[in-house]
Amino acid sequence: MAVQKSRRTPSTRGMRRSHDKLTKPAVSVDPTSGETHLRHRVSPDGFYRGKQVIVQPETNDEDDE
Repeated sequence: MAVQKSRRTPSTRGMRRSHDKLTKPAVSVDPTSGETHLRHRVSPDGFYRGKQVIVQPETNDEDDE
């Protein structure tokens, strides 16, 4: 079993942990719909870089009854 040779100081421990923080994801705002989405990904509306690339099928609630 590994045993440390000497105790690590709180400063050294903090320097090691300085890179362990969580970062927020990069979020973009679509210029057409104004919706926020992850960068380089299609927004839920189907827009990418201001152009609609996925056409959402229209759903009719009246047919379901």
